[in-house]
Amino acid sequence: MSAFRPSGTEPSKREWFSELIGRTRFIVLVAVIAVLLVAFSLFLQGTLIALSTIYETWREMFTHGIKSQSGTLAVEFLEVVGTMLKAVVFYLIGIGLYSLFIKPLNLTAALGVESLADLEQKVVSVVIVILGVTFLEHFIRWEKPLDTLYFAGSLALAGGALVLFQKVHQGSGSDLEQPQSKLRARRELFENDHEQREIKEQDVARAEQATEAKLEGRVPPESGAE
Repeated sequence: MSAFRPSGTEPSKREWFSELIGRTRFIVLVAVIAVLLVAFSLFLQGTLIALSTIYETWREMFTHGIKSQSGTLAVEFLEVVGTMLKAVVFYLIGIGLYSLFIKPLNLTAALGVESLADLEQKVVSVVIVILGVTFLEHFIRWEKPLDTLYFAGSLALAGGALVLFQKVHQGSGSDLEQPQSKLRARRELFENDHEQREIKEQDVARAEQATEAKLEGRVPPESGAE
């Protein structure tokens, strides 16, 4: 509002309060920093676990031979995968919140995170993969078959609920999620090394056209804005 105020005039109390409320979005930076620190810690932890596992594996093989490798090797590497996936979840949340509340990033646009609904979809997708990896770890161990069966049932219920959530909310993402916008964001990010994303008038026009098409029923809701 202040951008359209004539020069030399003081902002009204309502305008000043609106600007103040709008600036409170920067409090999200606290959450962004905290979540990214967790993500970096998990990435580092996963890297150290991977290096340690690789070292111990080769040391035992050269010392005791190939037969010394037990079935727990796959479980140990799956634990590395699980740790990395957990780090990805926190990383997606961190950069997603920054892009949504602070400043748009080409990285999030390239990943298809244009709204809170998009962020939820991405996080839920990774969580489903984590559930699958966790069950695979227990399945390979196969220590207590009955407990493994119960564990599989509980994971199936949780995973089914998450898949149902994705199905219900499919297509409820941002109208700015256009193929042209994603392609340009990827090109600017990976080819031109340009982090900050610029929302152009043509993006807004495409979003308005997509919204009108949805309202008129010319585009199925499941197809999103693309």
